[in-house]
Amino acid sequence: MEILKERILKDGMGIGTEILKVDSFLNHQLDIGLLNAIGQEFFTLFSDVKVTKILTIEASGIAIASIAAQYFKVPVVFAKKAEPNTMVDGFYEADIHSFTKNKDYIARVSKKFLGEQDHILIIDDFLAKGCALKGLVDIVAQSGATLAGCGIVIEKAFQGGGQALRNQGIRIESLAVIKSIKDHNINFY
Repeated sequence: MEILKERILKDGMGIGTEILKVDSFLNHQLDIGLLNAIGQEFFTLFSDVKVTKILTIEASGIAIASIAAQYFKVPVVFAKKAEPNTMVDGFYEADIHSFTKNKDYIARVSKKFLGEQDHILIIDDFLAKGCALKGLVDIVAQSGATLAGCGIVIEKAFQGGGQALRNQGIRIESLAVIKSIKDHNINFY
């Protein structure tokens, strides 16, 4: 997606060789026009599959998933990283490690929001080592729902998560795929 790549080059910042900072438009301050184009692109990419719900994880994925859901005309469900007192009807859960925050947590989704009748599209902002995405895929499997695919805004291919999941037969569509980050330079495939 050229508009996204241009924005990453203009306003993104490579930190070291593994971190891409895009907080000025994607995951702290939000450029709604860009998110709208991203939502449309996901709708186009996944127009060949049935989608009844979009699943993401808090917090950065929520805005992207919500914009995309307008095109699919389906609800968004997001996995929570803390167990709320209101989740009393049971839940699906998966252990996830965040390399960005160097923290482990349990992602949870209430059982009343995912079921065998659902066709789930997972949407998230980043795919690096794949831990969050693996956890969401596991939650979909626990629910008995069908995984329609995974839409990723930015994939850092050099960290291997995307390829490992694709090797398992999971469909992943990434809008911008980064080959490397070095000396503040961001290189795409």
